[in-house]
Amino acid sequence: RSPSKSDLELDCQPFPHCIFRNFISSQAFAENLKKELLELNFHEKSNDLYKLKQSDDLKKRTEPHIAGLRAALFGRFRSWLGEVLGVELEPTVDISCAKYEYTDVLLCHDDELEGRRVAFILYLVPPWQSSDGGTLDLYTTDSNLQPQSIVKPLVPSWNTLVLFEVSPVSFHQVSEVLSQDKCRLSLSGWFHGPSLERPPRHTVAPVQRNPHLPRDETVLLEWINPIYLDISYQEQIQENFEDSSEIQLKGFLKEEKFKEVSEALRLSQIEWKKRGPPNKRRYEAAALDSLPQCVSACWELLHSEAFFLLLSNFTGLRLHYLCPADDEENGDEEKDKKQQDDGEATGSSNEPSSADVKPSTPLCCGEVRRWSHGGYTLLHDGEAARAEYALDLVLPFGCAGWQSEFGGFTCYVANEEDEELLTVYPEDNSLALVYRDKETLKFVKHVNHKSTSEPDGSSTCREFYDFSFVYYE
Repeated sequence: RSPSKSDLELDCQPFPHCIFRNFISSQAFAENLKKELLELNFHEKSNDLYKLKQSDDLKKRTEPHIAGLRAALFGRFRSWLGEVLGVELEPTVDISCAKYEYTDVLLCHDDELEGRRVAFILYLVPPWQSSDGGTLDLYTTDSNLQPQSIVKPLVPSWNTLVLFEVSPVSFHQVSEVLSQDKCRLSLSGWFHGPSLERPPRHTVAPVQRNPHLPRDETVLLEWINPIYLDISYQEQIQENFEDSSEIQLKGFLKEEKFKEVSEALRLSQIEWKKRGPPNKRRYEAAALDSLPQCVSACWELLHSEAFFLLLSNFTGLRLHYLCPADDEENGDEEKDKKQQDDGEATGSSNEPSSADVKPSTPLCCGEVRRWSHGGYTLLHDGEAARAEYALDLVLPFGCAGWQSEFGGFTCYVANEEDEELLTVYPEDNSLALVYRDKETLKFVKHVNHKSTSEPDGSSTCREFYDFSFVYYE
């Protein structure tokens, strides 16, 4: 039908999009379409980017209203849209149906895949308010074409079609559905055509890695549960680790140290900085110079030479070069010099002589993170290309009462596959060690709205903290 002006909204900010209200002229047709869609089989889909229910493919469905809408969209409507845009749109049919219910979400992404030119979404929802969540949020981008902030949240409404151009800046999300009883039903897909030219992807300098801090084993005796310093127990841990490439060491820190750090992490003196951009991550990291003394000391523990050696004993990885045992003092000096030399060697272009090839110095990087409602990390382009062998360490604090259904757990997946290899749930004072290869990627699952409510329905503000380190041989 021909829309009236009040039914049509066209806007170029933050990127070109168009809203058609009362898109299907017959209310009865729209109602029957909704009925047919709700009778389809829906499958729970969940990965780093989304949690939702998706229908079987609609390309070949023969139900009259589904088939009728598909024919109209990819027939006359596609031809009209191609003329308006001055682009030859292909007859490729790309359409599916999704249900978003309480805590379902689709996080920030740009929709760019070969051939996608215009995205569409048709909403078949009950009366909907922004407080129900489930808005289509459009992001601005910075000078590097990275998403910055949400400038336009579109609230779904019955029988409304939204179109937008797929481009390097078309960053958007479906915000988490907060209503516990409404279903956000939509049909969505893409019209295909020649892709817009894409500038080279912005690459971010990798996080700085540092060699260990010179601290001896007294730091271990001060902080760590004595059971983990027992040599025969360390051998047992190493056997288990070598079998499965992962282990969780419960009650890792001495109880009084764990309590002290847990309490200090809640202090207002810590400056928490938001980490982004939203197409890669969203959480808070502590500014290291604002850490209370005991938190700083825990950070130093995980950076210390003695701890690198302990990790070598737990895992069998080469995270430390043992000095000669017969002359401890001289050995220490030699080793310190050796590590300085190594640092110079790895950073210089001079070829070492074949008689004196030095192994590279083990390095690490880490941060103190705070997780609360809305936090996540995503698998993103470029990460797979840079993947390497590494040992991940996570030590959580303040997660008593944290349920797995809240999210915030770490998932390891095989590159290019949806199959989850391992899930590590946050557990107080449980040190998680995971060794990953070049084909393994990880993400932290979106922390959802359930984390903000008590069993009686009242609201609360749950959060937990962790030390997250990566060690490189």
